[in-house]
Amino acid sequence: MTIKFYNTLTNTKEEFKPQKENFVTMYVCGVTPYDEVHLGHARAYVTFDIVKRHLQVRKYKVRHVQNFTDIDDKIIKRALEKGISPSALAQIYIDDYFEQTAKLNILKANSYPCVTEMIPEIINFIQKLIEKGFAYVVDGDIYYSVYKFKEYGKLSKRNLEDLKAGARVEICGEKNSAFDFALWKKTKEGEPEDASWDSPWGKGRPGWHIECSVMSSKILGDTIDIHGGGQDLIFPHHENEIAQSEACSGQQFVKYWIHNGFVTVNKEKMSKSLDNFFTLKDIFKKYDPRAVRYYLLTQHYKSPLDFSDSGLEAAKNALQGLDDAYLRLKAAAAQTAQVQDGDLTELKNNFLNSLDDDFNSEKALSYLHELKNIILKELFSVDKIRLWQFRTLFEEFADVSLGISLPETQNDDENLQSLLNARNEARKTKNWAEADRLRKEIDEKGYKIVDNPDGTSVLTKKI
Repeated sequence: MTIKFYNTLTNTKEEFKPQKENFVTMYVCGVTPYDEVHLGHARAYVTFDIVKRHLQVRKYKVRHVQNFTDIDDKIIKRALEKGISPSALAQIYIDDYFEQTAKLNILKANSYPCVTEMIPEIINFIQKLIEKGFAYVVDGDIYYSVYKFKEYGKLSKRNLEDLKAGARVEICGEKNSAFDFALWKKTKEGEPEDASWDSPWGKGRPGWHIECSVMSSKILGDTIDIHGGGQDLIFPHHENEIAQSEACSGQQFVKYWIHNGFVTVNKEKMSKSLDNFFTLKDIFKKYDPRAVRYYLLTQHYKSPLDFSDSGLEAAKNALQGLDDAYLRLKAAAAQTAQVQDGDLTELKNNFLNSLDDDFNSEKALSYLHELKNIILKELFSVDKIRLWQFRTLFEEFADVSLGISLPETQNDDENLQSLLNARNEARKTKNWAEADRLRKEIDEKGYKIVDNPDGTSVLTKKI
């Protein structure tokens, strides 16, 4: 078994070799909680959920850290607009993050550090950079001296000289270079008191980039196996993280960088600044979160995913087909002895190998559907000895590896079950009008009936 995936640092697909044989450290950049979680966030966190799940399936123990940038210019601005404290605003949207991502069946990280919890560590980190000559003080602000770090640009493949025109940098005449970025920002007039902290340079707060360098090294050590986030973070955020961390520790910061592609709307990047983003809360009013997760898996994580109702409808229909097959299988397997027999090794290997190859969820889904087709073909054959093997494999593929939670059989609702029993009786007596009426009544309650060739029926909730 060999896992290979694309490393942004080297621009090549590499064999994965963590620092410790069966132990992986993984840091994923989290949200700045000043607004509701949107589909772009979901794309990133479903991507790294697949990475984590597959590493665990392949018997790695994963130490996963994901931060919250709970103090930021945007948080301060929004908090002032709402008349609440920055910490109260951040908590509202941190809660929203957990509520919405739970619906997507995203496994929780081991740690969720917040910037405001690590101010002393951030100050100490900055002091080390000043002592080593990589940072300097300008009237209470601290800047990182980009030209002092000779490998700057190695992740984004950008050359400082080529960036002079049109660079995404803060303009400040007091900086040594226009490319230098803030490590510490002194408090501005009118900012809330709880948005700043005492430091050797006066009251202020951390810059954006320093936060992840400190939180990751504090929890995971100086060198991380995997660091990831959205493609838009490659420059300047991740580039600056490398410069800070490697200047401070003298060690390689990250062995493998993974970046997911954008979610686009009409081929434009989805973002708050373009006002074309869709919050998960709004999407979930129209689509089942399970269908949204399925939709996010239909494209390789590095490819752009163009948002559309038609794409979500197709995902919903495909998932409904999987649900129907699984519930039919579950009902049929329940009537047989629980044994594992037969050989589905090739299909299982194909599925796992697709995820070994750069976490290709799109290809993995194709093998899940291949399994579904085998199930539907053999479900009501004379030889039912393989039913439990089918069920086990289906659950491993869908639930464990891809995180697509599986539907429950609707046998616990007495009213639904009595309607189903009445319909089955109507079918036996060939009272087709009554059978159709009962089907419609069940349909109006949000369920559909799947009739099996052996005369049995199962209920599945409509997605």
